[in-house]
Amino acid sequence: MSAAHQTLEVIMVARIDPAWWTSGTWEGRPIRQFLGKRDVAVIFRFLHARGVSYGAIAALVDVSANRAAEIAKGARQVTAYEVLERIALGLNIPRAAMGLGREQDVPAVREVRSLRAQVPKGVPHSPQLMGERPSADVGGLARLRAELDEALSSSTVSPRHLELVEESTSEHMRVYPSAAPTVMLSRLAGECAEVQVLSRRRQPATVQARLSGAAALLATMCADALMRLGNASEARLWYRTAIHAADDSADPRLQVLARAQAAMLPYYFGDPHQTVAMADQALAITTSASPSGALAAAGRARALARLGAADQARAGIEQAHRMFDEAGDDDSDAAFRFPAKRLLFYLSGARTWLGDTKEAYRIQDEALSLYGPRPRVPIDPALIALDRALCLVRDLRFAEAAVAACAAVSGLPELQRTEIVLSKAAEVVSAIPQPAQGREVVELAEYVRACRERSRTLAAGTAVREP
Repeated sequence: MSAAHQTLEVIMVARIDPAWWTSGTWEGRPIRQFLGKRDVAVIFRFLHARGVSYGAIAALVDVSANRAAEIAKGARQVTAYEVLERIALGLNIPRAAMGLGREQDVPAVREVRSLRAQVPKGVPHSPQLMGERPSADVGGLARLRAELDEALSSSTVSPRHLELVEESTSEHMRVYPSAAPTVMLSRLAGECAEVQVLSRRRQPATVQARLSGAAALLATMCADALMRLGNASEARLWYRTAIHAADDSADPRLQVLARAQAAMLPYYFGDPHQTVAMADQALAITTSASPSGALAAAGRARALARLGAADQARAGIEQAHRMFDEAGDDDSDAAFRFPAKRLLFYLSGARTWLGDTKEAYRIQDEALSLYGPRPRVPIDPALIALDRALCLVRDLRFAEAAVAACAAVSGLPELQRTEIVLSKAAEVVSAIPQPAQGREVVELAEYVRACRERSRTLAAGTAVREP
């Protein structure tokens, strides 16, 4: 502890009148009732109302100021015995009032900690080395065992805190498809940092599995956002983290989901052969029908079609249909759901690459009708419209294809005109033979170039971002 911290502690303990804990009230009830329940949120609010800042409280109990404020708001709960003990000692609360043992135990606890700190690293704690009597050492061991039992039986993450992490992750999944990737990345960063801090501490296996599950979903959203922005190298690393977290969660559904989603990156920015391989990995661990399994099958079929493996692609389309029919999924716009319109989105790409333009047009019309005139997931209809533009190129309707592609991009909000869309619009330009590139095609190429320049400006932070 620094000298400044020690000085602050002396000053603050002097300001915290011990009589508050015996005669004080909170919302008309004796404060000692809240002490008996170890209601730390009320304890912190009680002191704050008496002029003690959350920063000062945090310094006294050895937590961050943000953590103290979150505890006071009820966003976090304190259950670990050691932290409760720090609160009692730091805030001059009678230990017995919080059910933490006798007051005379306090010097003994401090003495054991002081002796423990004096032992050189690697030297065992024995009565002979520390000059303690054997009886004193037995007493210290008893206290140590009691503390160890407390550590093993309690988690640094309360059940409610864990629920809040999972609820927040679900909320991010709800809003992710309709938000710009740059906006989502800033929101997801804080959530990832929180899960990272919690995961670094010792957690019971069941708690850690749930934290890893949240980490897998958050990392997958980060990876997808980076993919949409065209940052393939960072997206690849985040997908790797997502797979690692999914495996650590021991949840087969998340293991399939992370791999199925990761398989999309090489389809857009890499080698479609890798998409097939990763989709095969996802399908290999699919033990029962699931939406993520159907996604893996559909993504695999689309990649095979792009590679020109027509027979395999058509077989893959049938497999995707079968798996979707077995698993099903509600019509939801949340991230990582796979309703009928999402299946049609992937089949649109597969039929486009196969050159089955008549069937592709039919699928695209059906998909766009399901997304509706004002879709909450704007990027999917835009990519479907770009599939249609590629079909028009195959049908030699070049000017119409360029106009359709330009409309697909311009119809997106500015922050949604990301590289994943622009690169596909550029494919439309490249697919049209040079001699046939008329005014509409030239305008499309120029528009894509301007959008990329604007995207770089936004990335540099020189323009106003979405709130």
